[in-house]
Amino acid sequence: MDEHIIEALGRTRIIIRDGRIVSLGEPMIKYCPLFHKYRSIKELNKETIRENIEFRIKDFGMCTPERELRMRDFLSFGVSEIISTLLEEDMIDCAVMVCEGAGTVIITEPEFAQGVGGRISGIVKTSPIKRIIEELGEENVLEPDTGRIDQLMGVKKALSQGYYSMAVTVADVEDAVKIRKLDGKIYIFAVHLTGITKKEAEILFQNADIITSCASKHIRHIGDKKALFKAGYSIPIYAATKAGEKFIKKRIEKIGGLKEKKNPPLPYPLI
Repeated sequence: MDEHIIEALGRTRIIIRDGRIVSLGEPMIKYCPLFHKYRSIKELNKETIRENIEFRIKDFGMCTPERELRMRDFLSFGVSEIISTLLEEDMIDCAVMVCEGAGTVIITEPEFAQGVGGRISGIVKTSPIKRIIEELGEENVLEPDTGRIDQLMGVKKALSQGYYSMAVTVADVEDAVKIRKLDGKIYIFAVHLTGITKKEAEILFQNADIITSCASKHIRHIGDKKALFKAGYSIPIYAATKAGEKFIKKRIEKIGGLKEKKNPPLPYPLI
């Protein structure tokens, strides 16, 4: 069965089958400044979430064989934008990311990094879509037959193919811990963190290089005290290592610096 389970717009659990929404949960938060800014969504609720997901399916083929995979930058310094820049500047050999219709994938082209990660946040489970896998390259997909999502095994696959310096996105704290123990220049980008516990946040700052705050009060509390560098205000992104700091600053350099914002909105309530 063609089924894709994602978490988006306030970590709402959404199930999509054959290009249609068949299940829509409740958001963990009611407001997100990014969706307010880019999609004029003032409140996250079932109606606005459904409208946005249906828009994504229609606009770039999310969770369908019509999926547009090559995209340009969407945000100033989101994770996919940073990874895209690192690939473009040859600062890493590849990135291990997650794409619906393929699962864990190895990415070497900047526009693929942006297309795969730029407009979808959390993919919980997916099933194979032949055209997506073919465009990304079957050799770059962890398990083309199943669409398996396993970032640890994705990094091991990349290492076995001769890649040495790589970025990897993780939404699971245990993945960050296990990946950190591997050999190679592996840079961990922690994403999709709304609602994580204080302990999980602490572990991420011990193991990841770059950490997105999402709507996590624990990430912000720890990050504001311990991070080596912080970019952004309404949804900050933190560097927990020197490498992470270098990567964020490289992205800022590429876009010509950051514009100061007066009284930017916060994604209340933080959880």
